[in-house]
Amino acid sequence: MTTDTTTLSRRAISRQARDAFPPMGIYIIRDKETGDVLVASSRNVHGAMNRAQFELRLRSHANKALQAEWNRSGPGRFDFEIVELLKEREDSNFDYLEELRTLEQIYREQYEQQAGAAR
Repeated sequence: MTTDTTTLSRRAISRQARDAFPPMGIYIIRDKETGDVLVASSRNVHGAMNRAQFELRLRSHANKALQAEWNRSGPGRFDFEIVELLKEREDSNFDYLEELRTLEQIYREQYEQQAGAAR
């Protein structure tokens, strides 16, 4: 009897995980020395941050300037931070990708203004 209950519980947990709203959002990679910020968005923000760190460790990140600074100074110089997560909407036709693009642009402009004011 416990095996059937355990199997049902596993199935319920698996179904719940599969149907859960994915963590979509905006994240940044901040150079603590220079204050430079790379803004990015993803439909799986945790996975994207993990991938960025993995690529940097493997010296294969697409952003060559970021990769060069990482190689020169190491991971202690950088912070990875989620700045906004999208909330699930009731409207099934809501365009999450467009929302991510818009938010990414807003954050990019915000950080560019902050960098300009600091210089």
